Amino acid sequence: MTNGLIGRKLGMTRVFAEDGTATPVTVIEAGPCAVVQVKTDTVQLGFGALKAKRASKAALGHAKAAGLEVAPRVIREFDVVGEAPAAGSTVTVEIFAPGERVKVTGTTKGKGFQGVVKRYGFGGGPASHGNTRHRKPGSIGPGTNPSRVIKGKKMPGHHGAARHTELGLTVVQVDAERNLLFVRGAIPGSKNGIVTVSKQGGKSRHD
Repeated sequence: MTNGLIGRKLGMTRVFAEDGTATPVTVIEAGPCAVVQVKTDTVQLGFGALKAKRASKAALGHAKAAGLEVAPRVIREFDVVGEAPAAGSTVTVEIFAPGERVKVTGTTKGKGFQGVVKRYGFGGGPASHGNTRHRKPGSIGPGTNPSRVIKGKKMPGHHGAARHTELGLTVVQVDAERNLLFVRGAIPGSKNGIVTVSKQGGKSRHD
């Protein structure tokens, strides 16, 4: 069995408990994922399907070796927990259980070119009248020594559209019939964005 699945973020809603308590959840269409290749300690899973005319010969051959008729749209690797599944088999959302701790990895929403206030949370300059540096970064280094801008200096630039992993999420509900996973809290990415959901082994930063 693998410790995770590939999925697609559908959006957010809320789930009500028997006592009327509302829990905010993100709905993920997790799997079913076909086992494309079995390695020593990891397993390649595939999600979705590519049209034959859009798939490369290498992708088609890789899928054919596993006994698959179509090439998966997305391929990711996951660790093996216990006995490894056979190539060509299917892994479903049933590997998760309510109350289980998981981590979700996805691509955050792209924000384009942004300044340091939005990008890094800088406080900005004075907001008084006559001031012209409300949202400017200020000095970026001394002119005498080292007479250059140090690498890694926080500057304006492209913000978002980066790989991010959210830890400490809890599975609230599992819908095996519709391949849906209800996870408490928010996960990175926009609607219909591809994500990976994995079981979290140890503690998270939220513990």
